[in-house]
Amino acid sequence: MTDETTDNFWAAWHLPLEEIKPIFHRLYYDDQGNPLFYSQTDLPGNYIDIEPEVYTAPPNHVRVVDGKLVILKIALISKLYPGEVGVPCHPQDVSIVVDKSHTHIKWSLQ
Repeated sequence: MTDETTDNFWAAWHLPLEEIKPIFHRLYYDDQGNPLFYSQTDLPGNYIDIEPEVYTAPPNHVRVVDGKLVILKIALISKLYPGEVGVPCHPQDVSIVVDKSHTHIKWSLQ
């Protein structure tokens, strides 16, 4: 006993398989190497093929140089904070280091 749903299933099962298209993982970029967008579609423009891991978690601050992905180094910003530990400095000028026996404020880099 068959119904229309079962007949449609078996008809679809016996259809020829379409050619499997390759999956692209690409980074498209401008003429200066600045990234424009990531895509899995074959589009016109400058691109490099990238690993699937890079595609799923793209790094920030990248450039394309000589056809290769280059991750730019990011400068970390530090700040001086007054506290219990650190370098003793003049109370009115942090750029003047004083002996700890003098009146001072201790500054540390964080």
